[in-house]
This record gives sequence, C-alpha cells and structure tokens, in this order.
Amino acid sequence: MIRTPSPIFTAPTPAAIRRWFRLFGPLRLLLCGLAALVVILIEQVVLSQQEPVFDEAVLAWLGERIPESLGRVLVVVYQVSGTRFTAMLVLAALIFLTIKRSWNQLIWLAIGTSGILLIVDRWLKPQFDRARPLGRLVEVIGRSFPSGHAAGAVVFYFLMCTILAERYPQLRRPLVLGSALWVGLIWVSTLYCRVHWLTDIIAGAAVGFIWLSICLTSLRFCADRQSG
Repeated sequence: MIRTPSPIFTAPTPAAIRRWFRLFGPLRLLLCGLAALVVILIEQVVLSQQEPVFDEAVLAWLGERIPESLGRVLVVVYQVSGTRFTAMLVLAALIFLTIKRSWNQLIWLAIGTSGILLIVDRWLKPQFDRARPLGRLVEVIGRSFPSGHAAGAVVFYFLMCTILAERYPQLRRPLVLGSALWVGLIWVSTLYCRVHWLTDIIAGAAVGFIWLSICLTSLRFCADRQSG
C-alpha cells in the first residue's frame, strides 16, 4: 500500500502545538526573547531622543574610516542587495524548489520572505515613523526603523542556507559562513550609504532573527509531519 504524505497545513491540535514548541526549543525561545527585548530597549531609549547622537557618531566614524575605493564597492553591494535583485533571487529559488517538487520548502520560503516584508514595512515601521539619516549616498524612500534591509537579508539568506544545506550537507559550513559574511557586508553597506542608523540595523536583525526562527521551526515541523 502506498502511504499518502500528511498535508503541510492542517488545523492545529494541542499535541501539534506542544510538538512545535519542543522543536522550537528553550534556547531559541530565550534568544528570541532577548532579541525582542533589544528592539523594545532601542524603541524606548534611542527613539525617545531628540537627536540620534550615538547613531550619527557611528555613521561619521564609518565615513571617515572607509576609503573611497572600498566605499564604491559598498554602494554596489547595497544596490545589488536591494528589493529588485533580492526579488529575482527569491523567484529563482522558488522556481528551483518547484522543479525539485520541494513543496514544503517552497511554501516556507515564500512565507518567510513575504512575511518579513509585511511585518517590517506594513506593521512596525508605521508604528515608529523614524526619519532616515541625512546625506544618503543612494536614493531611498520610506521610514527608517527597523531596517527592512537587515531583517530581509537575515530571513532570506539563512532560510536559503538551511534549504541548500539539507540538500548538500557537505557544503553546510561554507554556506553558513558565506551567508553570514554576505549579510554582514549588506549591513555595513547600508550604514556606509547612510540609508539606516546602526540601531535600525540592530533592531531589523533582531526582528529578522525572530521571524527566521519561527519559519525554520515550522519548516522542520511540517517536514516531520509529512515524513511521519
């Protein structure tokens, strides 16, 4: 008899919810709690100030320390990590997963990448309405806090890192290292281009980590249900 795999989405039961939280684990729960606390502290302490003295000092320091030749590279990094290019990467990844018939991974990649945009741009940014730094090197619109660039990079690249590492476990370490370096470079480029304050980046990374943790746990949870 051929066994039919379990559907990806079903109505949650108390047992399923308990299993999901077991997969989430106490360490990840603690880290997500700390990440949420960081966002709250930044909102309470930094955003209440009339002038972002610390943030401005960081941007000025970066502008003085980074040579012009490296700065031009960072501007390119920011541009190629923008919404349009990232959307093309997401589309390519979704096509790849469709060809491989990896429906669970496809669904959670779509939920992860679209969800973080909604969380940051449609929910969080309107709550705070923080202005971006002056003297920007690239033209951008919209609010500043938290950084959707930072949050989106965390979610997309580390979700893809996890998906690819499951298929090619021998590449796990270089994938993790490469993702971390690239995401870090995106953050630095965002600061150098004066598109966001440092506290925007920190808060965006924290929000991205929380959403990434939820998506990775759900990805594993659904995979276990299908295989079980």
